[in-house]
Amino acid sequence: MRKLLDNLPALAVALFLVGGVAVIIGKMTDGGGSEAVAAVQMPSSLTAAAARGQMSFDENCAACHGQNGTGTDQGPPLIHDIYNPGHHADAAFFRAAAQGVPRHHWSFGDMPPQPQVSESEVKDIIAFIREVQRENSITYRPHQM
Repeated sequence: MRKLLDNLPALAVALFLVGGVAVIIGKMTDGGGSEAVAAVQMPSSLTAAAARGQMSFDENCAACHGQNGTGTDQGPPLIHDIYNPGHHADAAFFRAAAQGVPRHHWSFGDMPPQPQVSESEVKDIIAFIREVQRENSITYRPHQM
């Protein structure tokens, strides 16, 4: 945890430890103008599908959802409990890429469809997101209203 904290840029609001995972409420900047919404611990290695997904994510998703899913001022973090598989199943990610998503959990605008991303790329992106989520103790929890 100390290594993660030493490498964090300037925090704007608050950092909490939840089950040993750093959770940031607010935003932090990387010095280059982009803002992250969550601190993310990366796995030491990724499966082949997740590695392909990381490349596709970087090309198609990171501009809004941040490097490694940390979020930006343009889109929410995907490495966040709200996107646990019990609340946002894999089908929600397929639908979001194909059809877009109206704003709901966050104050960001609507997500437009991403027609340039193939279904197989979305599958790999989901593998990447889920592996990083697991590394950050985000696992299936049944959705409750």
